[in-house]
Amino acid sequence: MKRNKTKVRTRFAPELRFELRPAAEAPFRALQETEFERLKNRLLARQLTLAPTAEFVPNIRRAANEAAALAWATVFPLLVFPVLFEEKTEAGLTRLEKQAHVYKNSRELLPV
Repeated sequence: MKRNKTKVRTRFAPELRFELRPAAEAPFRALQETEFERLKNRLLARQLTLAPTAEFVPNIRRAANEAAALAWATVFPLLVFPVLFEEKTEAGLTRLEKQAHVYKNSRELLPV
């Protein structure tokens, strides 16, 4: 067993003090969230009025939530959200139409 008893002298730098100030982005973010929610609600309401049937409503709401989550991950969520919402809505409606088509064709193949 090796025993070192070398003492190391410690030296400390002078104590530093600084003042913390809240960032100006906090109130702006709150304002941006409010504007974002207004935009989301306005686009969602418009899209819901255009929905062909009530079965599309959950998909449209899901598309709005997914687009909102993706938009918040960008630098400019208010600019990105409308396009993302439109793309997600179209993809969701296309998926529902394909599912309805497959369901209709599979019903024809089943014996009565």
